Amino acid sequence: MSLIAKECFPQAVQVSDRFHLHKLVHEALQDVRVKSRWRALDDENMAIKEFGRGYKAEVLVNGDTLKQLLARSRYLLYKTPKKWSGSQKERATLLFEKYPEIQRAYHHAVNLNKVYRAKSREAVYTRLAQWYDVVEKSDIEAFSTVAKIIKNNYITILNFFENKATNASAESFNAKIKAFRTQFRGVTDIKFCLFRIYKNFA
Repeated sequence: MSLIAKECFPQAVQVSDRFHLHKLVHEALQDVRVKSRWRALDDENMAIKEFGRGYKAEVLVNGDTLKQLLARSRYLLYKTPKKWSGSQKERATLLFEKYPEIQRAYHHAVNLNKVYRAKSREAVYTRLAQWYDVVEKSDIEAFSTVAKIIKNNYITILNFFENKATNASAESFNAKIKAFRTQFRGVTDIKFCLFRIYKNFA
């Protein structure tokens, strides 16, 4: 896509959409949570094998077992602490006590949001470099991958702060084209389809 844009629109400034970057970071955060959940399930299965029917899973103060705690923490990790409900605050406290790696991953995600609050391109560059250094030292595999992606695309990420442009209009137009295509149950003549799109939307 980058090569297509350079070829067709050589004067355009390419921008990495902030929402895609945030999505990538939250996917990395959820990856850390899911891996911890699988480990909790494996530990429980081993305990059941060892103790049989006499085994009882540890129940935390909020009534969750460890596997329930990890499963039910999915949505609170998408929110900032200010937006947590009372039960989510209690669950988050227990989660971070039991799984400090998830707490570190969550802080990485929250701190990236703070990077985007900077007002100038130079300030963002500095904050992004600091965020990258912290993530690189944290040794969380999923976030190391995200950090490398940011390092390889930092110029287009910084371009966002020229005029805070997003690809929302392109996404909207893409949705219109998909709806148009679905209405006619697919396309057989591509040139004629493009001609009709041009007449309808140009």
